[in-house]
Amino acid sequence: FVDYSKNHIDDKIMQLLFQLADECGLDEAITAMFTGEKINKTENRAVLHTALRNFSGKPVKVDGQNVMPQVQAALKKIKQFSEQIISGSWRGFTGKPITDIVNIGIGGSDLGPVMVTEALQAYRVEHITPHFVSNIDAAHIAETLKKLNPETTLFLIASKSFTTQETMTNAHTARQWFLHTAPKPEFIKKHFVAISTNQEGVEKFGIAPENMFIFWDWVGGRYSLWSSIGLSIACSLGY
Repeated sequence: FVDYSKNHIDDKIMQLLFQLADECGLDEAITAMFTGEKINKTENRAVLHTALRNFSGKPVKVDGQNVMPQVQAALKKIKQFSEQIISGSWRGFTGKPITDIVNIGIGGSDLGPVMVTEALQAYRVEHITPHFVSNIDAAHIAETLKKLNPETTLFLIASKSFTTQETMTNAHTARQWFLHTAPKPEFIKKHFVAISTNQEGVEKFGIAPENMFIFWDWVGGRYSLWSSIGLSIACSLGY
């Protein structure tokens, strides 16, 4: 819905805008996007963040494959995990519930969640505090870690490839900080989760494969908060 009442757009201008949309093939472009055509010509990818908001469950296809079962499974996993965090049933290595969540990512893996959690501060879960680390400058993560208790902190490592230099540098800093307190490396599984597609890299880091949340190359960075990248939002505000 757009309120046109406080501008100089009259009926004539609206008709000209509709005419321009027709001349540009807007209807065809919208249909192409919603049906999974690869309208991202630069990367030869579909642009289907709309599938993440398709609560009807109607099929949405990419390369002839319906992606909705994958989408529904990923969203269900986010819901279940965030409910565990908020309820306190997910416990750290000393048996304490999580009180702080640190999202480590850059670009679209950071900006959307930061924006939503800042804009909706009034609706945050009182006992969960979100933090966001995106700068490779060591001061950023160092200042964040000063505020935290390893026993009650959960790190979300957001990198599709799990090789992004800035993200992984900060992730390894967080891992080292955590292991300075945690007596066993296997405790990483209770305090680190991955938002990625690189299961081998995730497991090598020490994160359990069941704690890996997937997303797809047809989710553009600016829309990724609707995908598993929005895990920090769900854990901070509720699903």
